[in-house]
Amino acid sequence: MRTEQLADLTQPQRDRLAFLELHVRFIGGIRRQDLVTRFGIQSAAASRDMALYKGLAPGNIDYDSKGKSYVLGSDFQPIFDFPPERVLSWLIQGFGDGEPMRLKSWVVSESPSGLTHPDLDVLASVTRAIHQECPLGIEYHSISSGRTEREIAPFALIDNGLRWHVRAFDRKSQEFRDFVITRIKHPKVLKSQKAEPHELSDQDIQWTRIVELKLVPHPDQPRPEITEMDYGMQDGVLRMKLRAATAGYILRKWSVDCSPDHSLRGHEYRLWLKDHLAIYGVRNAVLAPGYRSPDQQRLETESD
Repeated sequence: MRTEQLADLTQPQRDRLAFLELHVRFIGGIRRQDLVTRFGIQSAAASRDMALYKGLAPGNIDYDSKGKSYVLGSDFQPIFDFPPERVLSWLIQGFGDGEPMRLKSWVVSESPSGLTHPDLDVLASVTRAIHQECPLGIEYHSISSGRTEREIAPFALIDNGLRWHVRAFDRKSQEFRDFVITRIKHPKVLKSQKAEPHELSDQDIQWTRIVELKLVPHPDQPRPEITEMDYGMQDGVLRMKLRAATAGYILRKWSVDCSPDHSLRGHEYRLWLKDHLAIYGVRNAVLAPGYRSPDQQRLETESD
């Protein structure tokens, strides 16, 4: 029935309702002004869209008179079937919030998808907690600890190239950590609480620290000029600024040889991190191919 009712609406109406649903589900609420600003409509038209959506899905939104906004209803059931990549592109890049219909491709292309996509209900709880700066109760499954109950204070999403993580303060370990979203079960936004000052992103040293990297063509690979072209290098160097919390992921994704003596072999290692000390103190540097800290190098020398 909902499908038939949606089909009777105009395309602009469906786009506005889809935007409304995305906002409520993943941000936690929406105001009339959000529709007015996004679509350039009058306030009265935005009110009609709110009423129309509520009529199509009565349990999806409730009016919060205190906040003067519509918030997620207790019986929410989505009426639009958004693919995960569309949701993530909207959350991260701010586009793709219209009705999730299949559009015509203008050129033939093929793009491999990620290893897995997060469950959208889990992702919605995570993003609402981030937006509302609330802690999140979760059941988490890790390879080392198995199943545990945790409370985390999330503040950012991270794509490591294979899977999505949420960066958060973990109240169990009292540390900032990355949690794989596909390993989170039964999330619950703890609306009655707010994240404590020491749990916020500006207290996360690995998040606030910016590392400057200089990547060059791998000295042991042929045709360095081709590598310079492929990576848009200037004067034979690709300069990057990354958060310490993401550096290890990026260096692994790009297969950058991070050994001090460019000792890794293989066609995938087109790049070499010229100054491996640039990532000294980066916690996830262990993910960077070939990286050995100065302490490790000293121990290796002493054991020779």
